[in-house]
Amino acid sequence: MFRQVIPGTSSRLTIVDHGETYGRHILERVVRSLPVATCVDIGCGHGDDLRIVLAQHPQAQCFGVDYGDWNTPALKAAGIQPISVNIEAEPLPLEPESVDLVIANQVLEHTKEIYWINHEIFRLLKVGGYLYLGVPNVLSLHNRLLGLVGVHPTCNKLISAHVRPFSKTDTLLFYRTAAQDLTRLAGFYGSQFYPFPKRLARPLASLFPACAFSIFFLIQKVKPYSGEFLHHLSQVHLETNFFKGPA
Repeated sequence: MFRQVIPGTSSRLTIVDHGETYGRHILERVVRSLPVATCVDIGCGHGDDLRIVLAQHPQAQCFGVDYGDWNTPALKAAGIQPISVNIEAEPLPLEPESVDLVIANQVLEHTKEIYWINHEIFRLLKVGGYLYLGVPNVLSLHNRLLGLVGVHPTCNKLISAHVRPFSKTDTLLFYRTAAQDLTRLAGFYGSQFYPFPKRLARPLASLFPACAFSIFFLIQKVKPYSGEFLHHLSQVHLETNFFKGPA
């Protein structure tokens, strides 16, 4: 039932299907109903999410963004154009309002520069385009129960690679406050439900998505982008040096 792992790297439970964390069955269902001619995946890894997009939209132009080029051969073999960029300090090399769908699945929890990254996402998206955002849920059921007995949330340990927590309410507050009326929530989903096996985790995550281990937002851009995310930084006093773009 338990396995030996380095703390902060993975779950010790063997009964859990760890693939459910990425919610790819949800992505498959979502992209089936969207018009996608151009898609960008931020933090694409091996391109698993983009392969789902291409399975549903074979003619789509897909770009896989990551900070290294070690997956370049696999991405090219799948028909994905690789882009090596530091998303926290560099612009994405694509034209404004040229993308139908941006995927950021299990990546923003690794980042500090949430304003700059969203600035670039919504700069690229067409009006009517979508951001598919997937993140670990600091308020998942198991994290809530752990908190009651003084145990830190498993998705945001200091010894892990995650530097930013997310929950449904707080994420929606961020977009409502920083983006104002730029966006609307088109869908909200949950996947993975610790500590249950897949046959129970899927129905539980469907019934109680805000308590699932991973939460997913389908966010639509409803009007032209006017720099709302970076403008927000000039309107509030946040005691940290957020990146606002190249000098």
